Amino acid sequence: MNWKPELDELARREAFAREMGGVDKVKRQHDQGRLTVRERIDGLIDKNSFHEIGAISGVAEYDHIDLTLSAKNFVAHARVEGQDDMHGQHWATLTEPILYDLSEEGLGGNHVLRLPLTTYHYLRVTIDGPVKPTDVQGATSETRQEQKAVWRDVGGQPKIEQYPGKSTRTDDGRMVTQKGKGTLLTFALPENVPIERIVFDIDPTQPNFRREIEIRNETGAPVGSGEINRIHMVRRGNKIDSENQDVNFSGGGQQQKSLSVVIYNGDDPPLKISGARLQQHERRVYFDGPASGALALYYGDEKLESPIYDYAKLFQREKNAAPVQVGTEAGNSAYMGRLDDRPWSERHPAVLWIAIVAAVLILGAVALRSMKTVAA
Repeated sequence: MNWKPELDELARREAFAREMGGVDKVKRQHDQGRLTVRERIDGLIDKNSFHEIGAISGVAEYDHIDLTLSAKNFVAHARVEGQDDMHGQHWATLTEPILYDLSEEGLGGNHVLRLPLTTYHYLRVTIDGPVKPTDVQGATSETRQEQKAVWRDVGGQPKIEQYPGKSTRTDDGRMVTQKGKGTLLTFALPENVPIERIVFDIDPTQPNFRREIEIRNETGAPVGSGEINRIHMVRRGNKIDSENQDVNFSGGGQQQKSLSVVIYNGDDPPLKISGARLQQHERRVYFDGPASGALALYYGDEKLESPIYDYAKLFQREKNAAPVQVGTEAGNSAYMGRLDDRPWSERHPAVLWIAIVAAVLILGAVALRSMKTVAA
């Protein structure tokens, strides 16, 4: 009996497991100043002295496929099927979505296939209609590893006003402003609160639209961009239903007092916006609760860095963990401010300048005395 196909499949799965979720996931860990679990093990033991057991015992979960298509101005019906045996006869139908590109109408496109959470080893995508095999340039299906995000509203409603169109610089250096107007939303930010998403409230009667969004901090520097859209139509017998009215971004909120959002309308009329909301991703801290008494949460030292716990890699989230109600904030009477760790010269600039001036005067006097001695 030939076991090579099965061994090759095991090797493929082990190589997939060693990718640790992909290059972007590893990069995110490195960007936070952390090593992956396998990198930490490699740093603790001699090379080739450790044999990992159960590297492929986990189950990969997928909830979408992202296609890279070169086709433009099309509407196509797609079908996604799953199967554990690539050569099996029975493939389970997972979803039958609509792919489209409406660039000609200025309404963007959709190349993402949303799936129910699945663990099939193989996924098969069939696209009917104008999309040719040569139009498919690539496809990725990420492994779902994190809990779905929970978002919380922060801050109040923005000030909404009209804004000139987007300005661009031509090859000869001239600034040209697009025709039409944009819409400017200005938010006053709560102090030291990270902001990571903006949700727009658009009138339900607003017809199909697509708008580019730019997000800027109080200095005018861009911190994010994206687009919002609403598309409900039938094209070539296919029904298109797409709605996206939120934009995720990073770098807003902390150390900032205001945030501005520009909606570029181009030649189209302004959207009917009833409001907009700032949101932040809910962070959760899990811990073993005490048998009795209350816990105290201490915070406020801006110079402390985020802690890194090795145990966090082994932590198992408790599904039935009880939420904790945080009490009223109060100052810590026992807190003593940290010592000034700035260099001595920064803490005493006046003394430093006096020393510099004195040194200049002494050197000048020595130089003048030397000149008189030579002259004599």
